[in-house]
Amino acid sequence: MILENLRIALRALRANMLRSILTTLGIIIGVAAVIAVVSIVQGLDYVISNELEGVGATFIRVTPRGSLFDPELAGHEVVLTYDDGLAVMDRATTLRYFNPVFFTSSAVRYGDQSERITVLGVGQHHQEVSNHWVDRGRFFSRLDIDRHAKVCLVGTSVIEDLGLPDDPLGSELTVAGASLTVVGIMEKKGEMFGQDQDLMVIMPITTAIDVYGPDAAKQLILQFQAESPEVVERAKDEIASVLRKRHGIPPGKKDDFQVTLQSELLKSIGSILGTVTFVVAAIVGIALLVGGIGIMNIMLVSVTERTREIGIRKAVGARRSDIMVQFLIEAITLSTLGGVIGILAGWGIGAIGARAIPNFPGAHVPLWAVGLGFGFALLVGVFFGTWPAAKAASLDPIEALRYE
Repeated sequence: MILENLRIALRALRANMLRSILTTLGIIIGVAAVIAVVSIVQGLDYVISNELEGVGATFIRVTPRGSLFDPELAGHEVVLTYDDGLAVMDRATTLRYFNPVFFTSSAVRYGDQSERITVLGVGQHHQEVSNHWVDRGRFFSRLDIDRHAKVCLVGTSVIEDLGLPDDPLGSELTVAGASLTVVGIMEKKGEMFGQDQDLMVIMPITTAIDVYGPDAAKQLILQFQAESPEVVERAKDEIASVLRKRHGIPPGKKDDFQVTLQSELLKSIGSILGTVTFVVAAIVGIALLVGGIGIMNIMLVSVTERTREIGIRKAVGARRSDIMVQFLIEAITLSTLGGVIGILAGWGIGAIGARAIPNFPGAHVPLWAVGLGFGFALLVGVFFGTWPAAKAASLDPIEALRYE
């Protein structure tokens, strides 16, 4: 009986093809939005998680805490310096590496060619902490840091943009008025979200402070690597303790810095992406509600149009349950077809969106998202199809046969 009712439902939908498509438009849009957003968010999560997992579970980042939205820090100069990092390494017992990071955007010149490029000032353990290694040449040594050596490393895009030789080692670059000798080329990282990660010049942190002045290096990012994942929480406490003493922060007062573990960064990113998904889900809920109301209205119209058909079926022995099942299956079929179209449309939109972002992974639609979209469509059909089906089942056969 179910198969027969399904055939009747498909025949009824074919007979009113345009009306059926317009009726399911809300469901198509809702399900497509769910699938498209999930595919993009999953891709984002994949890229960011890969980047963070690449630095390892022992990675710790310390950043200045801004005073713009924090009344407790109003009027307080937030300072995080290279000496802060050295003091932490001197007193902490659970840290293996320290890497100060100064970054800015600056004009970089080679010969007659000049480009605005990201400039980093880092320590000798930048490779180990950030998991970004030299491809050719060498990295800075402790001697380069101590001597404030006028040397630098470049990303592969710098070679192309500034027209450096194929073997640029030994070439001289002018960065913010300072002449630096190229001693190495970093591994290619590619683009992320449209940002070329290889368009950068890296110099020793001490050289960067000389070039840009000590005031420019008062809000560094301090990166550390703990001895092991087991001691990372203790390392976090040690860092906070040393910095609070150096910054003269009394008990009960808020830190003017923020210590973040790799696991906390992953959790924070997951929370942000989860919020985005929740907001979109709320909008999608409205679309599905509109789609459900549309299905209910059209099914009520269908009941009215087919009143005589219902009367004839009841006259030849159809029970109330038979009539109800017939119209309920028709509503479910309508919403389910809308869900299938929405899933395919959402996957297509997600794939196009992923391709539009450079170096973004292909659209990934997990099975749970497909099941969620399909389940939503099915529930909408059941919920909004029940009333029209019940109305059809309750019609009096004699009155139905008289209906014109």
